[in-house]
Amino acid sequence: MAETVLPAALTQHKRRTVKTVRPRTWIILLGLLTAVLIAVFMTIDLRGNLGYILPRRAIKIGSMLLVAYAVGVSTVLFQTVTANRILTPSIMGFDALYMLIQTVLTFAIGGQALLSMGAPARFVIEVMLMVAFSFLLYRWLFSGGGKSLHLMLLVGIVFGTMFRGVSSLLQRLIEPSEFIILQDLFFASFNNVDGLLLAVSTLAIAAASIPVWRMRRELDVLALGRDTALNLGVNHRRAVTTVLMVCAVLVAVSTALVGPVTFFGLLVASLAYLLCSHFRHIYVLPIAVLLGAIALVGGQLVLEQVFSFDTALSIVIEFAGGLLFIALLLKGSVK
Repeated sequence: MAETVLPAALTQHKRRTVKTVRPRTWIILLGLLTAVLIAVFMTIDLRGNLGYILPRRAIKIGSMLLVAYAVGVSTVLFQTVTANRILTPSIMGFDALYMLIQTVLTFAIGGQALLSMGAPARFVIEVMLMVAFSFLLYRWLFSGGGKSLHLMLLVGIVFGTMFRGVSSLLQRLIEPSEFIILQDLFFASFNNVDGLLLAVSTLAIAAASIPVWRMRRELDVLALGRDTALNLGVNHRRAVTTVLMVCAVLVAVSTALVGPVTFFGLLVASLAYLLCSHFRHIYVLPIAVLLGAIALVGGQLVLEQVFSFDTALSIVIEFAGGLLFIALLLKGSVK
């Protein structure tokens, strides 16, 4: 009954959705498929020392689920506040900043010293720098009356371009052997995730999710646009700033944990909107997260069992997401 009284702006055109299945049914079906894939991943080819194999597989599953949650939620929230379905948090330069951090550290102390530094130290440095960059950017852009969200996006694109340029320059100056070490850090990997870092990342993402849960009703109003949100009594600047800071934490933690996944968020968010019959975040967010979990767990399962680790999962996902991004641009249907 509640779905019949939703504003027209929250209801998608029927040609763009799969309306034969309700969102709640999609959540149940995708949840069951996720559970099946997790069970298969944990039990397939299970032989040898189970006390060693099962914990490692559990950590890998946990990291994939955490990244699926962080990337899916951050992308949907970012698209809500920017009112654009082809933008992702990576447009703000997070991936470029991650690459710059790795490049600067390799250039300054060397590739072997970077690896010997340990995952926890690198994780703390990367998260702190990425969150600090986001905080300074948002504080500067929203501190004056003449600032706007569009200016923030433009500045983020400029910073991302600058970070990539500096990274490219430093990569040309380092030794080829160190560049090989550095190149391995540029691709997301779920094979060597530290269990302690996974626990810390889970706590950080859980804490960042609290504001999202509290403003879950405001998110639907934000999707209607700035003017409508203001007329309905929503503090638009405060809500947008909160959402952007949550996105910054989610992206920073997931990127520092496994590496950058540029187009993965665009892929799962677009499919979630396709399956969901309206824009209500109570349905879109879990569908996006479950789709991300299916893509990561199922993709890793196929990668290990069929292709025998011949390529990285992130490369396949980025290729599919890149094709979707080009298709959305060519179609011109996403405003």
